Amino acid sequence: MTSSSRVRMTATERGEQVLRAAVSAFAESGYAGTRTDEIARRAGVSQPYVIRLFGTKQQLFIAAMHRVCDRIEEIFRSARQAADADATPEQALLALGRGYDIFLAERELLQVFLHGFAASADPAIGNDVRARFGKVVELVRELTGAPTSEIRRFMATGMLLTVMSAMQVAGPDAVPAPWASEILADLLLAAEA
Repeated sequence: MTSSSRVRMTATERGEQVLRAAVSAFAESGYAGTRTDEIARRAGVSQPYVIRLFGTKQQLFIAAMHRVCDRIEEIFRSARQAADADATPEQALLALGRGYDIFLAERELLQVFLHGFAASADPAIGNDVRARFGKVVELVRELTGAPTSEIRRFMATGMLLTVMSAMQVAGPDAVPAPWASEILADLLLAAEA
């Protein structure tokens, strides 16, 4: 393809391309282990262009974390809309839980989510991660009307499933692990009760 026949991308499209490349790179290597030149290579742009778009690696990582949290919020809103409008808090939480399975299948996003927690010692990242996690908690409260104890249980179960999926002992490509099978069976029983 000659340079004259290439399709030109808008700045927004190029920014989206860089953000997708960043999610992929951060998922693999975390915040500390990812270099902006690697993200640039994956996106097919120069490293200075990545910096021009996002400012710093820190800001790009925060943008990737926002992408993850936006996706979780989108999934929860869709799951709640699909549930009965008159659902009890318990039924609404179950609907959100079924939706969370979609997020767990999006492996790169869940890995960035976990890397976000690990990078929270950096004050700018930590402040942002804590604020976005709090926003997810408040969204669960808003969508379900559940009491704090049930929201805590829901969030704790979600984090357990996120960690187990990251370890590949839960999900469609799970590596067999008896302890994980036992926990997953117990979670299923609790959901059915």
